[in-house]
Amino acid sequence: MPARIAVITDSSSCLPDLVAARWAIGVVQIQLNLGGHFDDENRFERGEVIDAMREGHVITTSPPDPGAFFWTYQEAAASGATAIVSIHISGRMSDTVRAAREAAQQVRIPVHVLDSRTTGMSLGFAAVSAARAAAAGADAGRVIEAAERRCFTSTEFIYVDTLEYLRRGGRIGAAQAMLGTAFSIKPLLTVKNGEVAPLARVPGTRRALAKMVDLAVKKSGGFRADIAVTRFGASDHELEIGRQIERRVPAMAESMVVEASTVIGAHLGPGALGITVSPVY
Repeated sequence: MPARIAVITDSSSCLPDLVAARWAIGVVQIQLNLGGHFDDENRFERGEVIDAMREGHVITTSPPDPGAFFWTYQEAAASGATAIVSIHISGRMSDTVRAAREAAQQVRIPVHVLDSRTTGMSLGFAAVSAARAAAAGADAGRVIEAAERRCFTSTEFIYVDTLEYLRRGGRIGAAQAMLGTAFSIKPLLTVKNGEVAPLARVPGTRRALAKMVDLAVKKSGGFRADIAVTRFGASDHELEIGRQIERRVPAMAESMVVEASTVIGAHLGPGALGITVSPVY
């Protein structure tokens, strides 16, 4: 019987439910604490979280309990998987990888836990690539290779209205240097070496978003690429950004507009927008 490799990720991947279901990707939920209510992030209404943030309520996040990984792995094994590739948010942003590795030690089939050193749709596209390889009959080594190639070549471009939410959540990383930026100057960020890092400072929202599109188009470099526009709360910008990228990236393989994971949004703040550029090989 050929090997069947199951692919698992976490909710910071921002994968739409239909995409995860199409590729049979298991998604373990990161935890959110809002006003003493502690639960899986998908159990919270996004609008409720955004309103609470704007009202100044403290919101914290936590990695999944190892038990959540254990039962997800057990379910994959019971469904016929002979090995699991479990790929997760950067270990410099979250202890999710640690929880996954703890659970992996208790499962009877091999579980390969990967630190993606990224998050968002860079992680999401990596999980999809891994699942495609698995569906084509690849062994665990090639599934891992497919995931790692996407992680290492994908790029996140992130716009935030303010760095305050990243500061509060302790996820500001190298972008700490941008604190104190004038209100009219908008920060653009990326993910580098597994943590949030500064990219540029641009005057005004529209110029910042235009700069982010320019950077994404340049990064695509004429290569065939999947591109995702990620939003935390609807705005007037994400659809136009998507249209601009479609016009300017003729080699685009797939494009989508997705909702940011609530956990990611809790650190970036309302109005955050991102573009993921992920080359296809």
